[in-house]
Amino acid sequence: MPETATPPDQLLTSLLRDVSRSFYLTLRALPGSIRPQIGLAYLLARATDTIADTEIVPVTQRLDALHQLRARILGQSMRKLDFRGFTGGTGSPRVPLPPHPTDQDQVSSSAAKADAERRLLERIEEALTMLASFTSPDRGAVREVLATITSGQELDLQRFAGARKDHIVALKTDDELEDYTYRVAGCVGEFWTKICRGHLFPTAKLDDSKLLKQGVCFGKGLQLINILRDISADLSMGRCYLPLDQLTERGLKPADLLSPEHELRFRALYATYLDRAETYLADGWSYTNSLPYRCVRVRLACAWPILIGIQTLTKLRSADMLHSLQPVKVTRNDVRKLIIRSVISYPLPGYWRQQFDMAKNSP
Repeated sequence: MPETATPPDQLLTSLLRDVSRSFYLTLRALPGSIRPQIGLAYLLARATDTIADTEIVPVTQRLDALHQLRARILGQSMRKLDFRGFTGGTGSPRVPLPPHPTDQDQVSSSAAKADAERRLLERIEEALTMLASFTSPDRGAVREVLATITSGQELDLQRFAGARKDHIVALKTDDELEDYTYRVAGCVGEFWTKICRGHLFPTAKLDDSKLLKQGVCFGKGLQLINILRDISADLSMGRCYLPLDQLTERGLKPADLLSPEHELRFRALYATYLDRAETYLADGWSYTNSLPYRCVRVRLACAWPILIGIQTLTKLRSADMLHSLQPVKVTRNDVRKLIIRSVISYPLPGYWRQQFDMAKNSP
């Protein structure tokens, strides 16, 4: 029997939840007036990411499909999209190494995630119809951020074409890393700020320039954590996001990261990027506390990924990131504790301000 069509409202509920439970948690916290715009932007970015990372399809086809989807998102084309060839499996550079065969929970989770991504691509026309229903300013904001994100995804595909474990390709400079983290995540901080500013506190007296800069750092910090957490998985696919100029300064080559004997020199470089990510998250925390106090939902939605991120960084500082088969993660129980503590502390400014350091110092 044919699959029943997904009602439009399920795009931002059950489908988004299945694609990303962590982001769905954040989305649910947001006020209803901005939930559709931010939720749909996330789904469209996830769709482009799925296309970019589907390794069963040649790079040239992935780039062509990205161009087609971006043209539809930007309103430059009305050509109907068909991504059935992209639903047979994905291999995202941000997805950790496959779990141990005995870890059935993770195997099931990965399968469910792949199925959700397949359904997302099958429903892409519904998502585009929803985008067309937005007001002109909101539609423009979504288009702007997706144009930037897809440019980063295309650059990534071109940069790592032909990369494999015995032929590791690295970013050339630290500036390239900064540019990449902006394109795929820092721009999201700008988008988030513009949507919240326009709908929730348009007349509040805020330093918009500072807020936008901190929003960019917020997004870049979260992306940098993903890169630092997934370094082993990326290396296994021939991708090295630690820049060649920084490796060379420490007498390292990308292939050296596969050898335990280079651990000490790697850790020194790795620590500098952990520190950078922490600085970016601190900017994100300042950003969160710059928002009007009455915007409880938005401030909590910002706080949760920051607190989870800083606790992840603490774990990364003591983990063997080059040789671990399992990614470092904050447990669901710890996430619940962070959320509960943040909600309880919100009416108590002194206690609330301590949440960043408390998460940082958690074991």
